[in-house]
Amino acid sequence: MKQLCVPLANGFEEVEAIAIIDICRRGEIDVIIAGVGDKTIIGAHDISIIADCLIDEINTDDLDMIALPGGWGGTEILASNKEVQSILKKMKQDNKHIGAICAAPYALDAAGVLGNNFTCYPSIEEKINAGGYDKNTDTVINGKVVTSQGVGTAICFALKIVETLQGDDKYQQIKKEILAKC
Repeated sequence: MKQLCVPLANGFEEVEAIAIIDICRRGEIDVIIAGVGDKTIIGAHDISIIADCLIDEINTDDLDMIALPGGWGGTEILASNKEVQSILKKMKQDNKHIGAICAAPYALDAAGVLGNNFTCYPSIEEKINAGGYDKNTDTVINGKVVTSQGVGTAICFALKIVETLQGDDKYQQIKKEILAKC
């Protein structure tokens, strides 16, 4: 079974995190929620999630992809956390898939794994050193890196992860089941 890590830090954007977790589990992907700093993580709108494990328990050899939800507070932590940054670099080195939505491409940029074609929440691109911001595309795929703009694009972003890891048939099945307009 394909395995996806979703790291959560205090201040994460709840809708984005849950969309990724839910849609990917529907797509028969083993989703591991990894807490950064604690197993109980509090989102930007005071919704708590209990992680499956701590980020330092993640073995990148077992992962097929890592996907970061946004939320500025959580993103700042992901961008400065040594373990998260190390995992991102290792995933790129191993030619594995990486995803980020909303503010989280900032954390990819901090790790040097973003690439030169991406999207993010408008205004976050000003904090990113990489060029190639695409403000007109909801979800951008650049090699093995998938980025998306925010809460309104979260379901389509998660479906793109399903398509990436499980193929078009599973993507189409889940898209139909949830009535997505991606």
